[in-house]
Amino acid sequence: MQGTVDGFSYGLVTPLVAYLMACLGGALGLRCTTRSMLVTRSWRPGWLALGSAAIGSGIWTMHFIAMMGFSVRESPVNYDMLMTFASLGVAIVMVGIGIFIVGYRGASGTALFTGGTITGLGVASMHYLGMAGMRLNGKLEYNTLTVAASVVIAVAAAIAALWAAGQVRGFLWSVGASLVMGLAVSGMHYTGMAALSVHLHGATSAPAGDSPASLLAPLMIGPLAFLLLAGVVVMFDPLMVMGKPDWSAAEQKPGIPAHTVHPTGRGRVPGPRSRHHDDSRTPQNR
Repeated sequence: MQGTVDGFSYGLVTPLVAYLMACLGGALGLRCTTRSMLVTRSWRPGWLALGSAAIGSGIWTMHFIAMMGFSVRESPVNYDMLMTFASLGVAIVMVGIGIFIVGYRGASGTALFTGGTITGLGVASMHYLGMAGMRLNGKLEYNTLTVAASVVIAVAAAIAALWAAGQVRGFLWSVGASLVMGLAVSGMHYTGMAALSVHLHGATSAPAGDSPASLLAPLMIGPLAFLLLAGVVVMFDPLMVMGKPDWSAAEQKPGIPAHTVHPTGRGRVPGPRSRHHDDSRTPQNR
């Protein structure tokens, strides 16, 4: 017997809030990734780890906010806590692998494709592992082609987002990229949900029990608190917001003024004096 699935029990409320959470996690994570490209290598792992956790937490929170609106009319829906939080760990780890590849190898060519693919697969893995944690009086079945389409959407979105993060073009650039990433992650989620059907084990009457919202809301306190703290880090770090280089003394060689250090710390660029005149030349030699 096929179950009657409803993914929009609260109308457009859950899709809109879920989209905003995906955008928030994406914005914070992409700014951290951009920031990692503007500091010395000793600080880079910390920024990349923070970005990975922000994106992973944002995606996970987006998924389960959307799932608050999911119900099966003929069966109550519960969630396995271990599997649910395992999906959060998978999201952070796989997104982290992709971000570290791009952070150290650059957002272009093979590194971008590899990092984006791993990140996208992390998004998809989080979704389907989270779905595997559902407990109901039935079996989940998926349409293979639609599942494949959802994975392609996730990978394409991740590649595009990491490419945008590597451009280092300022805060508004990353905001635009996060909006696109949020749309793609939400699109991936609902494409995956469109692939779902529920085969019930037997005829049941309409259940009376806790709503999905009451079950899932307490689980989100930790990830939401983390995203709030990550947002505070961004707000109080003007270099991260503006996307400007960190003129750290560790990046400079003795005797080289700050304006001659390349924004990535990899070399020198002409200072303002060297462009116009050389002070070592005497008036007579000029």
